Amino acid sequence: MSGLFEEDAPAPPPVPEGPGLFGDTPPPAAAATPYRVLARKYRPTNFENLIGQEAMVRTLRNAFSLNRVAHAFMLTGVRGVGKTTTARIIARALNCIGPDGQGGPTADPCGVCPNCVAILADRHPDVQEMDAASRTGVDDVREIIEATRFRPMQARTKVFVVDEVHMLSRNAFNALLKTLEEPPPHVTFVFATTELRKVPVTVLSRCQRFDLRRVSIAELSAHFARLAEKEGVPVAPEALALIARAADGSVRDGLSLLDQAIAQAEPGQTILAEAVADMLGLADRDSVFDLFEAVMSGKPAAALALTDRAHERGADLGVLLQDLLDLVHTVTRLKSVPALRESAELPEAERMRGGAFADRLSLAALGRAWQMLLKGIGEVEQAPDRRAAAEMVLIRLCYVADLPPPGDLVRRLTEGGITGAGAPAPSGGGGGARAVANGAPAYAAAPAIAAAPTFRSYREVAAMVATRREATLHAHLVHSVHLVRFAPPVIELRPEPEAPRDLAARLAAVLGEATGTRWTIALSTAAGEPTLADQGEAADAARRSAAAEHPLVQAILAAFPGARIEAVRDDSADAYGLPAQAADAPPEDGPDFAPPDAEFAEGPPEDWDAG
Repeated sequence: MSGLFEEDAPAPPPVPEGPGLFGDTPPPAAAATPYRVLARKYRPTNFENLIGQEAMVRTLRNAFSLNRVAHAFMLTGVRGVGKTTTARIIARALNCIGPDGQGGPTADPCGVCPNCVAILADRHPDVQEMDAASRTGVDDVREIIEATRFRPMQARTKVFVVDEVHMLSRNAFNALLKTLEEPPPHVTFVFATTELRKVPVTVLSRCQRFDLRRVSIAELSAHFARLAEKEGVPVAPEALALIARAADGSVRDGLSLLDQAIAQAEPGQTILAEAVADMLGLADRDSVFDLFEAVMSGKPAAALALTDRAHERGADLGVLLQDLLDLVHTVTRLKSVPALRESAELPEAERMRGGAFADRLSLAALGRAWQMLLKGIGEVEQAPDRRAAAEMVLIRLCYVADLPPPGDLVRRLTEGGITGAGAPAPSGGGGGARAVANGAPAYAAAPAIAAAPTFRSYREVAAMVATRREATLHAHLVHSVHLVRFAPPVIELRPEPEAPRDLAARLAAVLGEATGTRWTIALSTAAGEPTLADQGEAADAARRSAAAEHPLVQAILAAFPGARIEAVRDDSADAYGLPAQAADAPPEDGPDFAPPDAEFAEGPPEDWDAG
């Protein structure tokens, strides 16, 4: 791009030697050309020079060759991947007329015709760029809408490039909709955004969308190596890899870092990885591996000595923890997918030393390290002393390294007795522990409902309603209804105020259809039982309480400080969290002649009053 400008610009007039014609002092020499940063100097000027966006380039090339170019494009992606650059290439492709002035729209603009040169120099009157971050209002959009009414002054197509389009106000988007849906044939819109979720769907549906992906570390490293060679600056491959990793998929960010690295080096001196690591505030990669080995081997003294040396070199220990987190992720990937050890995507250190760690460490240990580092990085960001917080995280990791994973601990506690908890292991091994942890005895599963079902409980009625695709009725039966009496074919209920007025009629109709029997649903003002939802919550609370009191669970909580009971699963519970009824269990309410003290009675006798 810079070479193009140098060829097209007129040559400066020669500087006269000696005094002028009338003895005056000759004018001073023209100032030297200002330095242009690498991100501007090597900005792609055609689709061929775009890196990492092969899918989009292929689609746009086909669109131009088939003359099926959309009237509006939405380019989205992280910063620095080429959104604005792509918009300018599209503008040149639409308006290129070729060296002979007779060409049409093409995916390979010539770069020498007046339109190409003017667009490259950002001075073409028919290609307008607007930064929506600073011009967000309706009036700014109305200027664009007004400009679409007039034909281009010298180009074939007017192109409006709106950067950071998600910053437009709601009213501005609404004002643009009609024009965007039916623009004049000589108008093309190109929008760019880093926050696609903030763009209204009504706008997205009117655009052809391209997601520009992050550029891989390997592609960035190769690209930076080519540019460093053009600049005549020797850069070590390890240094390029560090810059590419820090760029996080952004070409522009990486070029800015490469610019900074070149400025720090002496002319002709090779830029090494150590210099780049110091510039980025990183510990060198070998130190990260050494620290990881010390932490996972349970050696706090060695780990703290390594952090001391990193701190002396100016490394941020919070960034060092992030490097450890990235290494845990890499080792976990190598553990899960051994074929990655042959991938060129990973540097040699990751493939060799990382592969050795993957062979030694279990997935459980790596997962535990990931969770602790993830939480520790958040603590470091909030701590008043980042170094102290980071060292505390590393010390915790060292002392947890030799602890068995939770599964092994449970196995040891159940098979070999509870050590340190002061209580023996429950008899029967893991099965007995599970029975108590579940918090409920094992009942026989309820039989399947027959074609003409008989219901033993209100719960079974609610379950049947759920199978009939009566979602709303079922929800009210669970959350908004109290059972007063269950004596098939009579059910007495007390509905909550939010229950629908036709609940009784709808339930009677569903029951009649299911059983072929006439049912009576009576409404009552008596208190009745808690709702099924309330009963399920009470049963869950009881299970949690029983689990918390079990010696095995208490031993696990003592072995892992900060652990808590997240949930207690009872395999015998039904969909409402209640213990399933045995096959021979009687209905929740007995017939009228059942005595109050019958063995199957549940609850106080007054609940069984037949009235």
